[in-house]
Amino acid sequence: MQNGTLLAAVDLGSNSYRLEIGRYEHGQVGRVEYLKETVRQGNGLDEARNLTEEAMQRGLACLARFAERLAGFRKGQVRAVATQTLREARNRDHFLQRARAVLGFPIDVISGREEARLIYQGVAHLLPQSDEKRLVIDIGGRSTELILGQHYEANVTESYRVGSVAWSTRYFPDGQFTEAAFERAEIAAQAVLDDALTTYTRDRWQVAYGSAGTIGAVADILEAAGGPAGTISADGLQWLYERLLASRSADRVRLDGLKDDRRAVIGGGLSVLRAVFALLQIDEMRSAQGALRHGVLFEMLDRQRDSDMRTETVDRLARKFEVDAAQGERVGAIAAALLKQVRGGDSPADFLRLERKLVWAAQLHEIGSVISHSDSHKHGAYILDHVDAAGFDQWELHRLSLLVLGHRGKLRKLDADFDDEGFVHQLMCLRLAVILCHARRDPELDGLKLHAAGRRMTLAVPPEWAKRWPQSAHLLREEVIAWQKTTWSFALA
Repeated sequence: MQNGTLLAAVDLGSNSYRLEIGRYEHGQVGRVEYLKETVRQGNGLDEARNLTEEAMQRGLACLARFAERLAGFRKGQVRAVATQTLREARNRDHFLQRARAVLGFPIDVISGREEARLIYQGVAHLLPQSDEKRLVIDIGGRSTELILGQHYEANVTESYRVGSVAWSTRYFPDGQFTEAAFERAEIAAQAVLDDALTTYTRDRWQVAYGSAGTIGAVADILEAAGGPAGTISADGLQWLYERLLASRSADRVRLDGLKDDRRAVIGGGLSVLRAVFALLQIDEMRSAQGALRHGVLFEMLDRQRDSDMRTETVDRLARKFEVDAAQGERVGAIAAALLKQVRGGDSPADFLRLERKLVWAAQLHEIGSVISHSDSHKHGAYILDHVDAAGFDQWELHRLSLLVLGHRGKLRKLDADFDDEGFVHQLMCLRLAVILCHARRDPELDGLKLHAAGRRMTLAVPPEWAKRWPQSAHLLREEVIAWQKTTWSFALA
C-alpha cells in the first residue's frame, strides 16, 4: 500500500453510526477525520424484531451524509460493518439493500465474536506495547463484548445481548431513575453476563480497559468531576449512581462532561457497567482510545499485507474438522487454474478476491464429513452458516456455505443468486475440480480448456483424454445434465 492512501471504516452501531477516515503512512494509520451521529437504531426494533421505517430512515439519512464524504474512495479503501441491531433485525436484508445503495459500498453484518475481536484489535493498536494481560470491555447499544488478550492477540472473545439502549428502553422507559429500576436493570444484566464468571476470572487479566460509547461517556463525567483522567473506579460509579438518583430523571441530569446524545441512555449504560464491575470484581478500569472502527482499519491493512486473518481461520477450521488437507489443496489448485481460464480478463485485484474465496471453499468442501459422509455437503454448509469464524462477516460465510453446499449434487437446491457471474464461475470451477480429483490424486489436465461465453460454459475434452479416464468423462457428462436445471448451460466439446 502506498503512503498517503486513505482508508475509511464505517461502524453502524445500535446507538451511533461512526465514520473514521485515516491515512496510511509507513505502516501506521493516522486520523484524518472522524464523524459520529446518534441514530439510536437499537430502539427502532418492534415487537417482531423488525426495524421500523422511522429507524431505517434515520440510518439512511446518516449514511447519505457519510457517502458524500466518501465520494472518490474506491471499494478497497472502505469497509462498513454492522453490529447487534442488524444481527437481530428480521428485515435487515431489506434495510441493507437500501443502505448499500445510499452509502455506495458493501455493508458487512459481523458476528458478536468477530465484533469483539475487531474491538480488541482497535484497542491494542492504540495502546503502548506491553506484556500485560488485558480484559477489554465494550458496552454498546444492544450488546456488550468481553475480550481477554495480550499484545495484538485476542485469546477469548464473547458478545452478550445487553447494552445501553436496550437497557434504557427496558428498565428506564420514561427516563425515570429510581433505586428499584437500577436494581432490576443490574440484576438482569448480571443474569445475561453470568456465563462470563467462569471464563473472565480475575486471575486471567492484569489491567481492565473499556472501549467506546458508555465507558467513554462515564470516564468523561468522572474526569469533569475531578477524578483522574481516563479512569473509572468503583467509587466513581457509586458517585455517578447517586447523582442520577438525585436527578430522578434523564432530562433533569446536569453533569459536566455528559454530552446531550448520551443523556437518554446513561441510565441503562451505567446499570450495565455497574453489573460488569460487580460480576468480574473490577476495582478500576482505564478508558481506551481504540474501538471497533479502528480495528476495522487495521484489519484492512492486514488484508493488504497478505496476512489475512481469514486464511488462518480457514486453516484452523480445516484442522478442527479433520478434513483431508491434501485433497483440499488438490481441489483448490485445480479450481483456481480453471477460474484463471474463464476470468483471465479480470484485474489482478478482482481475480485475487474470487480466487482466494474459491480456494477457501475447496479447503473446506469436505468439512461436513466429520458428521457424516452421507450428505456431507449439507452438513458442511450448516457448519459454515453457524460457526464463529474470525475475520469473516456473515455474508462471506454464507457465500462459502453455498459453494460447499453446491460442490456436488443437484443445483436447484441452492438458494443462490445465479445472476452473480463471479459466484457461478466459482461454483462451476469448484464442481469441475471435485469431479477431476474424484480419485484423490492429481488429475491429468492436458487438453482440457474451460471457456465462458455469456451464460454458457464449455469444457474442451479431447477424445483420447475421455478414453483414458472413462469415470471422469462419465461424471462430466452427468454435470452437463445438472446445469440444465439452471439458467446457465454447461457443455463438453
